[in-house]
Amino acid sequence: MPAIVAQGICKSFRDRPFGPLKQVLHQVDLEVEYGAIFGILGPNGAGKTTFISILATLLRPDQGQARVLGLDVVKDAHRLRERINLAATGAHFLWCLTVEENLRFYGRLYGLGGRSLNARVAELINLFGLVEHRRVTFERLSSGLKQRLALAKALINTPELLFLDEPTTGLDPDMAQLIREEILRLNRETGLTILLTTHNLREAETLCGEVGFLKEGRVLARGRIPELQRRLGLGDRLTIVFQDGLPALDYARLPGVLTHQLQPDRVELQVDRVEERLAAILEAVSQTRKNVAQVRVKEVDLTEIYHEITH
Repeated sequence: MPAIVAQGICKSFRDRPFGPLKQVLHQVDLEVEYGAIFGILGPNGAGKTTFISILATLLRPDQGQARVLGLDVVKDAHRLRERINLAATGAHFLWCLTVEENLRFYGRLYGLGGRSLNARVAELINLFGLVEHRRVTFERLSSGLKQRLALAKALINTPELLFLDEPTTGLDPDMAQLIREEILRLNRETGLTILLTTHNLREAETLCGEVGFLKEGRVLARGRIPELQRRLGLGDRLTIVFQDGLPALDYARLPGVLTHQLQPDRVELQVDRVEERLAAILEAVSQTRKNVAQVRVKEVDLTEIYHEITH
């Protein structure tokens, strides 16, 4: 069985007391395999946080079922919480406790104590660059430091499955990169399953083996990035600039070419998989004996896939 299985998840909220119900999630289905890093992408209001909160046992679905680590998120919520953790944007801690005290507090909630708790707290403080701030109260931390603390707390119980809701929001570029590297290391070395939401398409491209696109509470598409690229007909862009004019070639028949545009000194090709096709295309060009001045490659990215799916 996969680490996460969600079927027909629906959730509605009222904007105001006694107001009409607004449906946030519509029959959402999702499966995530053990050991995967899966990304949920979507605009504000798409239902990403609501969905991840249901899987993390913080909200109950109105309809549908979900099992995480083989446990029902409603019936087995207490047992499941011992094995998972969550880091959310804008997380709040006990304002009068220091960084170290907050980590100790949450460690005790997970049954840790003594030397094991001391060692775990020290390890996480070092890992997330909180040594200088260990005795600073939560209320005095910057937003970036608060986010670091939230991520440290999320690992206090060495979870089997980690939920990350916008994990690098509010962090400076260096710390954001450190967090991404740590996410990849944890997944690679421990097999930790991770489900994350993000607005950062480059971040998802770096971290996630598979992604799902959520819009207005519905999953519009999911899959590995190359699969989505092929499904949508979005290719990598290959530009070849010539020194002495375009060679006479049937560009549409070159390997893997989806579309092409000709200009006086260059050809712009859209190619299904440029890393596999480039050598053959350049070999065909070389047969014309035209001098190539420049070759530029731009691989399709999640920004283009996201735009194609959600618009």
